[in-house]
Amino acid sequence: MSRVKESIILAVGVMVMGWCIKAGIDNFTNKDRKVTVKGLAEREVPADKVIWSISTKETGNDLPSLYERINVQAETIKAFLRQSGLEDSEITVNPPSVSDLEAREWGDNQKNFRYIVTTTITVSTTKVEEVNRAIFRQAELLKQGVALDSSLPDYQYASFQQMKPEMMAEAIKNAQATAEQFAEASDSKLGKIQTAGQGQFEIDNRDENTPYIKKLRVVTTVTYSLDD
Repeated sequence: MSRVKESIILAVGVMVMGWCIKAGIDNFTNKDRKVTVKGLAEREVPADKVIWSISTKETGNDLPSLYERINVQAETIKAFLRQSGLEDSEITVNPPSVSDLEAREWGDNQKNFRYIVTTTITVSTTKVEEVNRAIFRQAELLKQGVALDSSLPDYQYASFQQMKPEMMAEAIKNAQATAEQFAEASDSKLGKIQTAGQGQFEIDNRDENTPYIKKLRVVTTVTYSLDD
């Protein structure tokens, strides 16, 4: 009889231990149930800053005369920019640089002139539309005898930092929508956020023809827990 009781007690103990192990495994499994998704947010915005460099040069043999002529050209360009709506504080005239062809140890020195004097005027402003109009009108400077060598404008979106929180929130919201669809498809409920990346932000030109329109993009990775 004693052995029967011992057998019963042992069997019950094994059953209880098995149930505890199963409950622990189920609990561990549920803890590890999660889903990782990506959220995307995009914006198209006009550039709010532009940097534009304009170079002009004079050639000749008399340096004092060349400096006078290059200064006249620089003032002509500044006047043109002012007429386009820009302020003196937005215009920087760099000191002239001189290239002496006779001082070169290479190349053809049989030139009709010895010196090349170059100066560069740089515009840095938030007046993007004014600069665009000046770019389309720069042929007017040619009519005034000013030969230009202008670079492509560098359009920027300086307000990007202010856009980050809003776009990040939108990216997380889109990630949550994707995670909810996954949870529904797997007969689960979406739990709390376990981890969330800061997001990868990108600023590109919308296309090669409109560099003054920027495309902002952020992708964030979010991991949610899944509950039964």
